[in-house]
Amino acid sequence: MTAGGGQGRRVLVTGGGRGIGAAIVRCLADAGYAVDYTHRREAGAGPGRPIACDLADRAAVDALAEAGAGAGYYGFVHNAGLTYDRLAAMVDQDQGEAVMQVNFWAMTRLVKALVRPMTAAGGGRIVLVGSVAALAGGRGNAIYAASKAAALGYMRTLVQEVARKGVTANYVAPGFVDTEMMAAYGAHRARLEAQIPAGRYAAAGDVAAAVGFLLSDAAGYVNGAVLPVDGGLSSAMAVQR
Repeated sequence: MTAGGGQGRRVLVTGGGRGIGAAIVRCLADAGYAVDYTHRREAGAGPGRPIACDLADRAAVDALAEAGAGAGYYGFVHNAGLTYDRLAAMVDQDQGEAVMQVNFWAMTRLVKALVRPMTAAGGGRIVLVGSVAALAGGRGNAIYAASKAAALGYMRTLVQEVARKGVTANYVAPGFVDTEMMAAYGAHRARLEAQIPAGRYAAAGDVAAAVGFLLSDAAGYVNGAVLPVDGGLSSAMAVQR
């Protein structure tokens, strides 16, 4: 499934080298968007223009933001993210802050740079790829969930500031997705899938299709939405790893 109607519009995707990000890049490129994407280690072999950028490096993010401000981006998808599972009492502060830098602060720096040109142009799309972890608590997930919840609160406020200028901002909340990030939980896959009403993990393409829709003209009146892509997981809540 593709988004449709890209019309050569430029889009920046963070974390587009693999996993969900690579699927988003393919989906948008297939729909006719001109896609630039950041990567940290692997550029991948798919379509789009790769940009090496470690979002944990604030100077690198600032340089990307400065370049992006003049690039004429119609869309911005913040997909890059780090995961970190620890009980709240056992959190390593430095690691926790590194997660917040990539999952939240890098996003705010980039949105700040890109949203002004969007409003000046009279339109644009911002999509934040978050997590159902932002919607419900789970043991050992305090830092990751907090970083994704921070992005959700930011999106809801951003909408109030930019909607009248033709810019939409929305939040995609994946559940368990069959990517490298979930490999660490391989021994628990059957138990986790049993908690999902659909009975399976999402494919990366399922998430990409949701992002593609939110970037499309068909979603022009969808603003401030939270779109779970979780097979019904968030309707059950209280999922334990």
